[in-house]
This record gives sequence, C-alpha cells and structure tokens, in this order.
Amino acid sequence: MNPVTVAGILLLALPVAFNVAFGALAATFDYPDVLRRPTHEVLDRFREGGKKLLLWWWVFALTAAALAPLAVIVALVLDNAGDALRVVGATLGVLAALVQLLGLIRWPFLVPYLARVDADPESSPARREAVDVVFQSFNRYLGVAVGEHLGYLLTGAWTILVGIAFTQTTLAPSWLGIPAIIIGAVLVLCSLEFVGPAERNGWRLAATLTPITYIAWSLWLIAAGIALLV
Repeated sequence: MNPVTVAGILLLALPVAFNVAFGALAATFDYPDVLRRPTHEVLDRFREGGKKLLLWWWVFALTAAALAPLAVIVALVLDNAGDALRVVGATLGVLAALVQLLGLIRWPFLVPYLARVDADPESSPARREAVDVVFQSFNRYLGVAVGEHLGYLLTGAWTILVGIAFTQTTLAPSWLGIPAIIIGAVLVLCSLEFVGPAERNGWRLAATLTPITYIAWSLWLIAAGIALLV
C-alpha cells in the first residue's frame, strides 16, 4: 500500500472514529455538558457508565493520539509543498496529538480511582473534599489548559499549514486547502475560550464556535482523504 493511500485512509478513519467516540460519550455520559456539574455528580455519572464508559474514554483518547501518525504521513505525501512547511506541520500535528492525549487519558486511568474513593462509605468528608480538589485541578490543567487550549491551538495551526500545503500539491485540488486554512484559523480562535478575562466563565463565542468548527474540521479531513484516494 503506497503512502498516499495510507494517508487517505487515515484522513477518512480519524474523523469517523473521533466522532463515533465523542457521540458515545455524549449519549452515555452527557459529555461535555456534564463537566459543568459538581464533582460528585460527575463521578456519580461516571460510575453509572461502568466498564463500557471507561472503554469509550480509552478509545476517545486513542483517536487523539492517532493525529500524530496522520500528521507525519500527510507531511510525507505532500512532497510538492515546501520542506520547511511540511516539517513544521508534522511537528505541530504530533504536538497537537500529544497534548490532547494528555488531556483525555486521565479519564480511563485517574478518574476511576477518584470515583471509587468518592463512593467509598468509609471516605471521610476531608477525603471527599480532596477528591473534589484533585478532580477539578486536573480538569482545569490537563482538560482545559493542555487538552483544549493547547490542543485547539496546535490542531488549528497544523490545519492551517496542511491547508497551505494542499494549495501547493498536485495530489489533490488546490482549492481544498482554502477551507482548511479558514477552519484552522477558527480553531486557533477557539483556543482562547478560557484565556485572560474569560478564564473563569469562558468566552461564549468560542464555546459556540468550537463544536461547529470541529464538525467542519472532520468533514474537511474526510474530503481530503477522498481527494487523495480518487
């Protein structure tokens, strides 16, 4: 199987896997809206989800990691684009995968422990308060700062560079790069949702744009994959 075919398949598979896992979490865990609830309610819902929910979180984390090989193979096949553009693009894509993996991997490994401690009848009020602090701290640090802020920022930057590379390649229609550049720029904007004055409550515009932009991003990946395969 040649690298272009592999790139096309990965471009198709990643958004499908990502959206299936996200949809499963939304249906079974009310994600991401559940995160606005108190910690004990989130952990109650997590326990109710059982092993199936745990598995979906693991799958969702792996879809984030899958961006790394995708970024590398896309950089390899778009060989008509500039070398510096492809190297920087691949680097940003791998970093985007890493930070999003770090943001999500707490769910199948850290959160189950916190949920057990929270439900333990022998846990003291002080220990449950500690669970709340740990959960919210990891949520703000790994979830919001690393996974979302850096994840959106780096994914957006990678998408912009891939879009530019598509305008320079002969493997696909050059116009296909234009929507990628726009989508990437909006993702960068969305990364500012909890930055500066919006740190506490978030920036409503970014919150509204993020799910729409990720749908557009998924559709663009699929379109790019089809373009490489036909």
